Amino acid sequence: MRATPLVAETESETADHSALRLMLSYVEAECLRMGATDAARHAALAASLMPEQPRNAGVTAVATTARRPRGARLH
Repeated sequence: MRATPLVAETESETADHSALRLMLSYVEAECLRMGATDAARHAALAASLMPEQPRNAGVTAVATTARRPRGARLH
């Protein structure tokens, strides 16, 4: 059955997308902690410019994270 590998691939890409968003949030928080505000802004900008879900995620995938408004603080 061909649908099974596509669904597994979609779930994997969605998980990768969520992991990347989480990593960018962590980088932003660490930059703020160290006082590197410009670097923190760049990390936040990168996270905010990421699409809700990967382009080839299909209809069955649901974005698991809500987008933060630009300039919003993490903590």
